Amino acid sequence: MTRRLTWTLLALTSVLLVLAVVPLAVLMTARERVAFRDDQRAATRVVAAAAEEHLSDHKPPTGMRRELDVAARAGDCAAVYDASARLVASTPCTSARGGEAEELVENVLAGHEPEPPEDEGRLLAAEPAGEVRQPAGAVVLARSAAPLDARVAAIWGWSAAICAVGLGASVLLSVRLARWVSRPLSALDASARKLGEGALDERADVSGGPPEVRRLAATFNTMAARTEALVHGHRAVIADVSHQLRTPLAALRLRLDVLGMGAEGDTAAELTAAQEEISRLSRLVDGLLAVSRAEQASPRPTAVPVDEVVTERVVAWSPVAEERGVRLRASEGPALTVSLGSGHLEQILDNLIANALDAVPDEGNVTVGHQLVGSSARMWVRDDGPGMTAEAKAVAFRRFGNSEARGTGLGLAIVHRLVTVNGGNARLEDTPGGGLTVVLDLPLWAGDP
Repeated sequence: MTRRLTWTLLALTSVLLVLAVVPLAVLMTARERVAFRDDQRAATRVVAAAAEEHLSDHKPPTGMRRELDVAARAGDCAAVYDASARLVASTPCTSARGGEAEELVENVLAGHEPEPPEDEGRLLAAEPAGEVRQPAGAVVLARSAAPLDARVAAIWGWSAAICAVGLGASVLLSVRLARWVSRPLSALDASARKLGEGALDERADVSGGPPEVRRLAATFNTMAARTEALVHGHRAVIADVSHQLRTPLAALRLRLDVLGMGAEGDTAAELTAAQEEISRLSRLVDGLLAVSRAEQASPRPTAVPVDEVVTERVVAWSPVAEERGVRLRASEGPALTVSLGSGHLEQILDNLIANALDAVPDEGNVTVGHQLVGSSARMWVRDDGPGMTAEAKAVAFRRFGNSEARGTGLGLAIVHRLVTVNGGNARLEDTPGGGLTVVLDLPLWAGDP
């Protein structure tokens, strides 16, 4: 953002400098040229006035020669022609004589006002000696254009220097202004990213930047504080309610067990059904506690060897699978190390394997595998059970979202939370031939390729 602001301000400043300095330089150059021409024509008229006294009034050429000497000392070349375009007198240099000078003289003697040309770095000027319609002669004065060129070069040089100084000052001011604006915005962006990643205690700095940015940072802090209060309050309510429910549920189960000892017939059946409902409620409460703990997790990444954890969890769940007549196995894969919070991969696999064992029928299959895909480790838990409908898969990662779930409906929500809080993602796919596959993409540990 700093670079974009700097380049934008520089482009704007450059345009303003060009629009302001270039027209001014053009105007000053034009004025210098006009002033130079006017001064040259004035000098030519002085010589023409002195020449008229000699040519019309037949006075001695003393005044005319004096003015020619003055013009020569000033570096000009002047020549006086009579009414028949014959050279009468001139300065020692010959720049006021020649073809172009004679053409100017003919135009002046004819009563015209010609456009003086530039001849090899010299500007020519011609004026009539006497009346314009019937001149007694003509004067041609050639003046070097070097002083004019020097003044024009100085004008453009100073203009370029002003542009360079202005552009340099603009660079400094633009960089400082861009940093003044972008630094607090970058800090605010970093704070928003951390808040989005679960750091609910993150707050933005409100001491730097323009007033609008400071107000934005203050508003962000207010929002973050309210979000933190809401989330913590929500988690606290779930945890407290779940924790408080465990004691009366345990007491109720004990009472039902005592009542069931002496019950017979329909009463015993009703008590057994009640005990099953109490067990389901207990599992639901335990699930809510697990969700609360998962939502409060702010993991510190550690190196977790995938193949070791997979083997360990498959061995731990194998007795349960054998009891239910399900084949549980781990497919071979490369030795990968992922970046996860301590104990998170074990909890993820426990939930997924438990869900899969509950879903598949007798003689079913559950496979846990992993492989390297791009810059992440891909894991999957695949079963050949009844699978899920598209509607059920769309809400499976929400708490109590799947109305078709056989258990509490919280297992996949816990998995999704633990995976995403560690920077991974989870999705559900259909197993070829029938069933459900849970696919996890987990970040690799920094030491892995």
